[in-house]
Amino acid sequence: MDVQARIENLRKLIDINSYKYYVEDNPDLQDWEYDNLFRELKSLEEQYPQYITPESPTQRVGGISEKFNQVAHTTRLYSLDNSNNSEELKQWYNRVLKDVGTQKNSQLSLLDNNYNDVELACELKIDGLAVSLIYKDGKFVQGLTRGDGVVGEDITNNLKTIKSIPLKLFENINVEVRGEIYMPISSFDNLNKIQMKNNQKTFANPRNAAAGSIRQLDPNITASRDLSIFIYAAIFEKNANVLTHTDAMDLCKKLGFKVNAYKKCSNINEVINYCNEMSEYRKTLNYATDGVVIKVNSLAMQSELGFTARAPKWATAFKFPPEEVWSKLIDVEFSVGRTGVVTPVAIVQPVSLSGSIVSRASMYNFDEIQRLDISLNDEVLIKKAAEIIPKVVRSRKNENSIPISIPDRCPCCNTPLVEIPNEVARYCPNSKGCKAQIKGRIEYFVSKAAMDIDGFGESIIEQLVDKKYVYKASDIYKLTYDDFLTLDLIKDKSANNLLNAIENSKNVIFSKFINALGIKLVGKESSDILAQHYENINLLMSAKYEDLAEIMGIGDKMAKSIVEYFKDEENISMINEMIDLGVNITNKYSGIKDLRLKGKSFVITGTLETMSREIAQEKLKELGAKTPSSVSKNTSYVVIGENPGSKATKAHELGIKVLNEKQLIEVIEGVNHEI
Repeated sequence: MDVQARIENLRKLIDINSYKYYVEDNPDLQDWEYDNLFRELKSLEEQYPQYITPESPTQRVGGISEKFNQVAHTTRLYSLDNSNNSEELKQWYNRVLKDVGTQKNSQLSLLDNNYNDVELACELKIDGLAVSLIYKDGKFVQGLTRGDGVVGEDITNNLKTIKSIPLKLFENINVEVRGEIYMPISSFDNLNKIQMKNNQKTFANPRNAAAGSIRQLDPNITASRDLSIFIYAAIFEKNANVLTHTDAMDLCKKLGFKVNAYKKCSNINEVINYCNEMSEYRKTLNYATDGVVIKVNSLAMQSELGFTARAPKWATAFKFPPEEVWSKLIDVEFSVGRTGVVTPVAIVQPVSLSGSIVSRASMYNFDEIQRLDISLNDEVLIKKAAEIIPKVVRSRKNENSIPISIPDRCPCCNTPLVEIPNEVARYCPNSKGCKAQIKGRIEYFVSKAAMDIDGFGESIIEQLVDKKYVYKASDIYKLTYDDFLTLDLIKDKSANNLLNAIENSKNVIFSKFINALGIKLVGKESSDILAQHYENINLLMSAKYEDLAEIMGIGDKMAKSIVEYFKDEENISMINEMIDLGVNITNKYSGIKDLRLKGKSFVITGTLETMSREIAQEKLKELGAKTPSSVSKNTSYVVIGENPGSKATKAHELGIKVLNEKQLIEVIEGVNHEI
């Protein structure tokens, strides 16, 4: 027997049948027949290791990664602008027609003489994790997360475990494809059952489950999760003879990729009809989708239309309206947050909503219970706020309705609750002794927007607090290797990873450190404002109420809260202890001389062409300006980009001066001296 030839033949048979099973969902072989082929290949490769290649079906699971390296994308991955209704879709389409119509002397005039019928391609928007896959000579060589669109993380080994991602294409071609990793809803439900059985944290929705699975340091864990992919874009070599987006998807299918169904539409009215059809049809699918992506089909037109700073002008995403569903209110739990606020949470009969099984929903506060007249055993209408957080929006009574008993004591520590005038919340005042508040503060401290200590999940924090290893934030920096080994499911590698994450967090910028302290009413934006006004933590700790209250964006209530926080000797001691334990706080605004925009506030709405909104905000802050997220009477200027939202309308209503992007750049560069 020619061993090498047999190995190559087995690989071809397995690749073809993997494609039919995982991509086409139409297998030719019985499972046992496929398994026999795989076992024979594995046995031969073990006997003749010189014939093993990286793209062999047996090599899907690699070794454990120490970390994910950051790699620059060869071509940037852009975001998509959204359209929420048919009117916004028409506005986008009219902009496309207008921009195409301006190119009268270009090649585009050969494609569409009257510019009234630009062909569009529609496909469902998968609610998953975007990735980029690179193939050289038909072999899968690298896979990256989307990251920030410019730089992603190398997760090649993990992606190899996903059976719908071909390791070897049916043709020896160079191509980079973009796709969306997702977890089927049925697989998501099974995974959560396993997590519950093993006493582990369950996932909120299929997207979170997919994202958490794909970024595991151990590819074997990723392999154990049932993940799949839909390819939605491809960058071929120039000689591929691909003229349209749908041509590209057809070629991707021929190469062995899994591509979702698409529809070609000759005008925007056909698109609107398709979106309406899909809004209902999506409920029958075994994967989560939150909209339809609409693209100009011609690649030549796409090239001519180009991009804004963050999104292609030739594409938009139609977002489905939030799905609503009725369920029965079984019980109400009362959770305690880091600031002591007690929040009611509805426990409902499990029901499918927007691609996930929902059994809990927010009711926000006690006033909301009264406003909606909610009782136990009521039928409650649930929808997802921003397609993420389930919330109760209506109720209807039945003969078994029972009034909800509102607690007057903390459900965690039994301390009598207090009410603060002019506030809807009830508080537990036992901030030092209530475990729920302690855990909440630690969770906030380690979060990405704060100290960004990777790996500190809810289960680990709960154990650390229960074992009394951690009471306050500074205790995190005293934890040892042996401490971590006493926790459930923590072994040598995990303990070292957690210690490394703690060490890496010690170098922190001042604004993030302020945010991490969790001062009541002080969030990410106000932390940034405080970092602009105070050089270091010592100056902030000694700041007077009068000075704080005068700062635009801080005001009376927040100033009182800051002063109260730093009056507490335990808080001062905790901060000093962190500094003694090696926490190094640097202020990115330190040494900036040009503060000509100090006292001014800029709200940016819409998409900017020359820079992202985040970069524009950062440049303004470096000049002393504030960049709040909402428009108020105290806003100095509203910068309006493409597709502005309601903030532009509010600016006009309040008589606030409006700037376009060109004027904003002039302000930043110091050309416009009127501001």
